[in-house]
Amino acid sequence: MRAEPVAQLLERLPILRPCRAALEAAVRLLYDSLRAGGKILVCGNGGSAADSEHLVADLMKGFMLPRPIPADDKAWLAERAGPRGTDIAANLQGSLASISLGSQGALTTAIANDVRFDMVFAQQVNGLGRPGDVLFALSTSGNSPSVVNAAHVARLRRVSIVALTGRDGGELAELADVAIRVPADRVYEVQELHLPVYHALALALELSFFAETPDDAQSEFESRPVPASESD
Repeated sequence: MRAEPVAQLLERLPILRPCRAALEAAVRLLYDSLRAGGKILVCGNGGSAADSEHLVADLMKGFMLPRPIPADDKAWLAERAGPRGTDIAANLQGSLASISLGSQGALTTAIANDVRFDMVFAQQVNGLGRPGDVLFALSTSGNSPSVVNAAHVARLRRVSIVALTGRDGGELAELADVAIRVPADRVYEVQELHLPVYHALALALELSFFAETPDDAQSEFESRPVPASESD
């Protein structure tokens, strides 16, 4: 498991240093789930819904690394699909299994219309969640009813929970296995800190699964090492 992006994030944005333990715990939990064949279910409302889709985009395709598929997979495609298979193999990228629950337009509107809007994520966690999966729940207040309801169902289905919230954390943080409470209170300021947090988590996971050497990823996350005084 690779955690360098977390240290590099805290070097660039010292305001997030109080979140170090939670960030490192989130990387471990997400890594262990994916390594065991689990998936990440991501949800949030409004700006957090956009962040959910952004995170999934960083996980499901190459973020900072090209992620070529294994040689055996390339050979299988070439053997069975000829030139088309070779072309597919050249463009196919490794994925970290994740789903943005806010992206299911027909389903979410059906649930909102036929049941209640605050059940749109809970219903999907009920149907998709399996033991070993992770619900990555974003809420600036930590009290969004649709996200909190999803967290309760995650508990029912033995799905672990990583919460990304503002300073208070709300009810969501109390339900989470790991709660990353960024040190901000205004909605827009919380969201400004959420983006670099989930970028760092995505990069840590990508490096863990796809990097062959420590120098594989050249990105804005690569900066000076965290000073020794900040490493404990």
